[in-house]
Amino acid sequence: MTGHIKLNYYFRMTKKSKSLFIDQEVSRLEEQVDFLLATLDRLMKENRSLRSRQESLATERANMLEKHDMVRTRVDGIVTRLKALESGA
Repeated sequence: MTGHIKLNYYFRMTKKSKSLFIDQEVSRLEEQVDFLLATLDRLMKENRSLRSRQESLATERANMLEKHDMVRTRVDGIVTRLKALESGA
């Protein structure tokens, strides 16, 4: 029902049926609130998990970059020694 039709229907009802209508609406709203709270809780947990994963990946990336730099330094040293051996030979 649209809002306007729903209101017209509401005003034509008896007191007992209005009470039932209100109870049904309250129940419907309670269900919606419960659903929204459950969704909020799920999203907050998911957000915490994603932030934790992001932090873990950032740490892992930093470690890998550090190892990459160490390997590059070693390779540069080996290349330099090989060039020195070639020119000395």
